[in-house]
Amino acid sequence: MAVVREFTLPDLGEGLTEAVIVQWLVEVGEVVAVDQPVVEVETAKAMVEVPCPYGGVVTARFGAAGTEVPVGAPLVTVAVGAAPEDSAGRGSAPGSANGSASVAVPADPAPGAEGAGTDAAGSGNVLVGYGTSGAAARRRRILPSSAEAPARRSATPAPPATTNGTATNGTATNGTATGDAAGTAVADGSRTVAVISPLVRRIAREHDLDLREVRGSGRDGLILRTDVESAVRALGERQSAAARTADAAGPVPGEERIPLKGLRGAAAEKFSRSRREIPDATCWVDADATDLLATRRAMNVPGAPKVSLLALLARICTAALARYPELNATVDTAAQEIVRLPAVHLGFAAQTDRGLVVPVVRDAQGRTVEQLSAEIARLTDAARAGKLSPAELSRGTFTLNNYGVFGVDGSTPILNHPEAAMLGVGRIAAKPWVHDGELAVREVVQLSFTFDHRVCDGGIAGGFLRYVADCVEQPALLLRSL
Repeated sequence: MAVVREFTLPDLGEGLTEAVIVQWLVEVGEVVAVDQPVVEVETAKAMVEVPCPYGGVVTARFGAAGTEVPVGAPLVTVAVGAAPEDSAGRGSAPGSANGSASVAVPADPAPGAEGAGTDAAGSGNVLVGYGTSGAAARRRRILPSSAEAPARRSATPAPPATTNGTATNGTATNGTATGDAAGTAVADGSRTVAVISPLVRRIAREHDLDLREVRGSGRDGLILRTDVESAVRALGERQSAAARTADAAGPVPGEERIPLKGLRGAAAEKFSRSRREIPDATCWVDADATDLLATRRAMNVPGAPKVSLLALLARICTAALARYPELNATVDTAAQEIVRLPAVHLGFAAQTDRGLVVPVVRDAQGRTVEQLSAEIARLTDAARAGKLSPAELSRGTFTLNNYGVFGVDGSTPILNHPEAAMLGVGRIAAKPWVHDGELAVREVVQLSFTFDHRVCDGGIAGGFLRYVADCVEQPALLLRSL
């Protein structure tokens, strides 16, 4: 007999607590193999394909494209050991008439908990590239049969009916959700409130939100984090509208509201935190980049791998950080300590269709210009395709920001929290310049340096920027640090 297993959204790492479904990679009734990707999701850091650790027939999918799913919420159910014809229909588990499974559904076992005959049921991989994590053993639970489902549903308020492929009263409306919730019902006043997450209750408490007024979108009316956040936003909008009415201002015609979610929301939070916590300062200098461009042309001989200008600037940065290690640091605010870091993990700003991202070149201090160029090109291609992993977007120690590609000369960028410094590079343009005592037309670039004033004073920052400018003007100086 087939055993139905529920696969939930795994912990994606880097402190991520939710993801948005981009597209499903499998259909209900389709046979999947162990570790086959079943859905593509977008987190606040990257697009990720999520593999299912079970092999069998997909009996249900939970959530339509565009749905925000918290970590731990169900994604799919899989009938392990079932043949495709064992599935009664799309959206139904074996032995079910209305989408509820009538077979035993064991929780994900701890490693070694199952017998030898069930080892092939699942790999235990939480995400491709993120290792294996065995879940703690839990009690077996039985999903209700079709006869028992109405009684279960009557005990808890049902979620509102929808027509976009999400669950309606425990059955599937578009083959995307089946089964009842396993949430915890909490008595609260005049009706039972289905809440399982302490985080949900805390968010509601912080915003003076009455959970009795929130309709849960989870199974059996379970109130999810997305439900509370939607209710908080709705409450805020009502309060704002009331304030505008009181001021006789009224709504603004034609206004557009863009949710700060996903990548944009994560960037907004990071920018705000940087401005709140870091006392930054900026200095800048103009430099003659004519010889640097000539050096790059000389390096790019026919048949050799191309070297990018950004790679040359990255190599200059690593050489400068070797001279001024105070700037490859962060501040531990809890311990009130400056933490100097041994390796340079160099981030570089990249503009994509999804917004600004900062891929990170690991151990940049040990790479040649050619190696830096190859890694920057790889990360840039992955960023534009939305395929960067969270690990490739995290734990940078210094950022190189080439805003000159936008045709601007200067900027005072916000530091990439919790980093202590960032080098900005403007456009390289032909300008009049005094060279060898004579006025000449040279290729000039403006370099800006933003730094955390807690980790150093102006002397260190000025020395770093001056060394960078000298290497730009005289690339031969780099030979001293190779």
